[in-house]
Amino acid sequence: MSMAADRPGSLACVGIGMMLGAHLGPRARSHIEHADVVFVAASDPVVELWLFGMRPDARSLQVFYAEGTSRRETYRRMTAAVLDAVRSGARVCAAFYGHPGVFATVPHDAIALARAEGFQACMEAAVSAEDCLYADLGLDPGRVGCQHFEASQFLFYSRCIDPSALLVLWQVGIVGDRSCRRFSTGAAHRRLLVERLGRDYPADHEVIVYEAATLPIAAPRIERLPLSALPGADLRMASTLVIPPARAMRPDPAVLARLAQLEAELRAGERPAPSNLHEEAACPS
Repeated sequence: MSMAADRPGSLACVGIGMMLGAHLGPRARSHIEHADVVFVAASDPVVELWLFGMRPDARSLQVFYAEGTSRRETYRRMTAAVLDAVRSGARVCAAFYGHPGVFATVPHDAIALARAEGFQACMEAAVSAEDCLYADLGLDPGRVGCQHFEASQFLFYSRCIDPSALLVLWQVGIVGDRSCRRFSTGAAHRRLLVERLGRDYPADHEVIVYEAATLPIAAPRIERLPLSALPGADLRMASTLVIPPARAMRPDPAVLARLAQLEAELRAGERPAPSNLHEEAACPS
């Protein structure tokens, strides 16, 4: 059972967006500037240095990454470091690249633990890689619908997809990694992904490898290639695979017929409003 949030110490998990300086909102900036303790997990060393310019005393969470260490253990240690500072009674701000709630284990875990222990904890929304993807590729997820999966999860489990909608696979550069210790996987793992996607998409279907820009002087990576060429592509931790629709949406005749019938019944039941009290009294109930 959660206790009332009345203990000294608090936590705010904020996002700094994807691009250096361009996406930081005023609420996130205020948390960073006024916190007693600031942690930072940035996507680029330059972005981390930029945040150190705001808070020279900020503590980098990157030090918890180590070759051969499971990311699950890394995230547990990060969460523990943040919670230790909160338990000391400090106002803590943990700043993460992108959106702190999107593909980010530590903010969710830290907030849940802080609240369970009676501390005030909040998350501030921010610009994510998904937001940049829509803008850079000119895609509207509401036009034909959009499906999002983490690439390995998509491969490990039996998931139903609709090839008439957009399909976005995140972290495709480490697809198939079951150890959570690797920072990349190779062509053999990607061939398994292509084989799975081949159930719904032709081999020559054009896909897009996307990476959001993190510096104002950089451009986003937008590389178009046939699905069959994916195993040999240069894929990194930040790479996202975007698969446009392979076919048009198919109408559902049964539902459309029922809707037409419903609309006809509604029209038939319409009647003009009474013009005076005498007419209203004469109308049957």
